[in-house]
Amino acid sequence: MPRLLSIIPIVSLFFALPLKLHSINLCGPTAFAIAWLSNFKLLLLAFGKGPLSHPSLSLPHFIAIACFPIRIERDPPPKPHANLENSLTSQNRDNPYPLDQDCHHSQNPPPKGHGRENPYPIITQNGNTSIWNYAIKVVFLALSSQVYKYSDHIHPKVMLVSYCFHTYFMLKIILASAAAAARALFGLELEPPFDKPYLSTSVQNFWGRRWNLVASQTLRSTVYEPALCVSSQVIGRKWASLPAVMCTFVVSALMHEIIFYYIGRLQPTWEVTRFFLLHGACVVAEIWIKKVVSDRWRLPRLISTPMTLGFVMVTGYWLFFPQLLRCKSYVRAWEEYAVVGAYVKDIVAGVVKSIVSVYSLNGMGKIFPGVQ
Repeated sequence: MPRLLSIIPIVSLFFALPLKLHSINLCGPTAFAIAWLSNFKLLLLAFGKGPLSHPSLSLPHFIAIACFPIRIERDPPPKPHANLENSLTSQNRDNPYPLDQDCHHSQNPPPKGHGRENPYPIITQNGNTSIWNYAIKVVFLALSSQVYKYSDHIHPKVMLVSYCFHTYFMLKIILASAAAAARALFGLELEPPFDKPYLSTSVQNFWGRRWNLVASQTLRSTVYEPALCVSSQVIGRKWASLPAVMCTFVVSALMHEIIFYYIGRLQPTWEVTRFFLLHGACVVAEIWIKKVVSDRWRLPRLISTPMTLGFVMVTGYWLFFPQLLRCKSYVRAWEEYAVVGAYVKDIVAGVVKSIVSVYSLNGMGKIFPGVQ
């Protein structure tokens, strides 16, 4: 309790900080990283849990983990025996939170260190996060800004695809920038924040294992696992994951509503909440069906992946993107880019002009020494 009371002023400050920022390119990432993730990590710390609770963390590492949206690598579990590998894979392939219903990683306690946050944030680097990979995404975002100028003359389905790719690439660039800052300041190597969400085989697989894994890991520790422990005592272990998953989506919906308020400063319409409640209900239904059929039947990837992506895109166009369009987030973002670009252009032009002038004067000085 003393630790919780001492953290509350910092949590309040972090919630108020985005209100002081009027740039959408600063307010959005700050709301996500500080008002949401950092506050949740601090609340976990108050209960002696989470990545900040390990006593061996140095102060720079503590600050980096608290303030940056980074994922801490967990110690890899021992490789299962050959005759158990297939059964374990089939059980956990789409499970977003691979815990059994009594809040343990297995019936037997795992070896010391397994399944816990690594106190040293030295994380494997993903080869997909090359500079060319992100350069292509930046080029796509630049081209999409030109598309939005003619959105009234473009088919809505084409704009739907553009919005989805824009959101995905923008989040990847923001999280990659945070990773680059953490790497430059503290020498950290970070896990990728996404795992090919375009290959998702189900809604559960999309939210639990592929999309925005930084937020997923935070919600797992702060909401899902405590709700799982409580619900397992009320309704039993078999069905305890269903209310726990729904609680996780409710909290995620509320945090997204807060972030959208920071961005637009508009009264919420609760469309984003309906979006996450709909997806939470679908994940609950999916888990229930898998328990009933005991995972004996599964759609082929050729069918399940297009169905999953189509469902996410259509519901996003229906409930999620209208909130972003209502606060003119895309327009405001590109206006800020244009202002910064013009400012940088003026600086570069001034520097080039100065260099040319110096070289010109030096050249004239060789011919006419008095010029110098």
